[in-house]
Amino acid sequence: MASNQSYRAGEAKGQAEEKTGQMMDKTRQAKDQTASYLSDKAGAARDKADQIGQTAELGREKTGGVMQRTTEQVKSMAQGAAEKVRETFGMAGSGEEEEEFGGGAATTTTTTTAARRNNY
Repeated sequence: MASNQSYRAGEAKGQAEEKTGQMMDKTRQAKDQTASYLSDKAGAARDKADQIGQTAELGREKTGGVMQRTTEQVKSMAQGAAEKVRETFGMAGSGEEEEEFGGGAATTTTTTTAARRNNY
């Protein structure tokens, strides 16, 4: 009878070990599938982030160009307005002051303010 119990105990132990091995295999397969899935998703996320980064960089380059052109246009308009005010009040120089202050190309302006006052 003791041998029968030992036999059954050994058989149960063998079945338990077999089931444990099967469960371990299933667990490994599930882990591998999950790792593969996560790796694929992480790669896709990296690709998307790179794409977004490139799009953002292009946007910055375009915006920077527009801002630079706009700044130059506003600066040019302000310099032109300042020159017109100087001309209007007879304060325009020979162009040397403009070069000192970065006004660009030197221009010679002839002022006829005194002659105009005498004609009125």
